[in-house]
Amino acid sequence: MVQVKICGLKNKEAIEAAANNGADFIGFVFAKSKRRVTKDEATKLAQYVPDHVKKVGVFVNETSENIQAIAREVGLDYIQLHGDETPEFCKELGLPVIKAFEVKEASDLDKISAYDCAYYLLDSPAGKYRGGSGETFDWSIVKEYDFLSKKILLAGGLRADNIQKAIAEVAPAGVDVSSGVETDGEKDLEKIQAFLYAAKKGDSNGKISTTR
Repeated sequence: MVQVKICGLKNKEAIEAAANNGADFIGFVFAKSKRRVTKDEATKLAQYVPDHVKKVGVFVNETSENIQAIAREVGLDYIQLHGDETPEFCKELGLPVIKAFEVKEASDLDKISAYDCAYYLLDSPAGKYRGGSGETFDWSIVKEYDFLSKKILLAGGLRADNIQKAIAEVAPAGVDVSSGVETDGEKDLEKIQAFLYAAKKGDSNGKISTTR
């Protein structure tokens, strides 16, 4: 079954909506972004993330020392990197890494082979900040690429109304969404539920939780 990461969470209600409806990963953004949280804020929010849901910290060109300090304090399970981090940098962090790659054309995927990471996140070209523009990229590029055993996470412009098509075309190990579950720039609990329901194709006998 495809795994789902809900990223850019900033409050208890959104975390609980994601966790109660089948999210596999919760993302905290520590890079420059309108969804940015501080180490202290993330530490407080982390207490609402159940043990079976993995906590991911999102960074852009941060020092390994700061990443490791935040990871220890917050209790992060994965580090997600959206900057110009090298394969060597990823190895030295001491935690599983999700390395993001912007996909404009097929040649962008050639960079993946140099990295030894837990997951490889394929995203649309960045907007104002690193981490995607909220628009989809050409999924057919990925279909033609042989990733062998690499675990791919698909991101960029995903919503409840296109997620099943994305999964069918790309067959990723997982998907990552942020703006696609927001209304007016804030996480929308109903959109989180709808996205998870669509991504999981109505598992759990078609039931979704409305726990707030």
